[in-house]
Amino acid sequence: MAKERILHISNLTKSFGDNRVIEGVSFSLFSGENLVMLGKSGTGKSVIMKCIVGLMEADSGEINVFGKNVSNCREREMNEIRTRIGYLFQEGALYDSMSIRENLLFPARRNSRLKKFTENELEDLVEKNLENVGLIDAIDKMPGELSGGMKKRAGLARTLMLSPEMIIYDEPTTGLDPFTSDAINDLILKIQHEYKTSSIIITHDIKCAEVTGDRLLLLHDGKIVAEGMINELRSHPDVEVRDYFK
Repeated sequence: MAKERILHISNLTKSFGDNRVIEGVSFSLFSGENLVMLGKSGTGKSVIMKCIVGLMEADSGEINVFGKNVSNCREREMNEIRTRIGYLFQEGALYDSMSIRENLLFPARRNSRLKKFTENELEDLVEKNLENVGLIDAIDKMPGELSGGMKKRAGLARTLMLSPEMIIYDEPTTGLDPFTSDAINDLILKIQHEYKTSSIIITHDIKCAEVTGDRLLLLHDGKIVAEGMINELRSHPDVEVRDYFK
């Protein structure tokens, strides 16, 4: 049985002045899949993600998310799509003036999908999601008291509050020591299996790609130059693709 296509991008282009950042990018994301987008800094990975969630408008091409063409969506429709997508930022993007508990409750109280929840039910959801990312003991700590890895876990717990169908991980292991990076990789797999999410993982960390990815895309100079499993890319006929994995 074929898997449902959650996202489809066709011939996407984006320029800033004379600088063509994205050039004819096409790919799909399927239900339950972890799709890794590999590439060095400045190759356009984050630009693609911003176009997906409507924070940036592409010059041409089509982005279809959950069966809707993003370019044809009104703001209300776009906001509905955004509520179904979780975004884990590089730094966790926590509110420094709020405890971890409050960081998770703040967006949940304003989410239309959670309006039916009582305050006690929201508190239970906070504890459940912090437990799932191994951070329940930090529930009343402030972000400034947490390590980089703990901040990313807290950011992920906040994302899970909204039960996203799709998660975008933006450089989830950047700036972390090897032990913490391994823990984050394991957590990405745990979330995939327990929450049944579809995910795009933006990274230049080869180990993160190898451990978490069901399929990999290699982006170079705004183009997808290779696609497949990591072992396929390591034996790719193009020497420049193979060299990326050395």
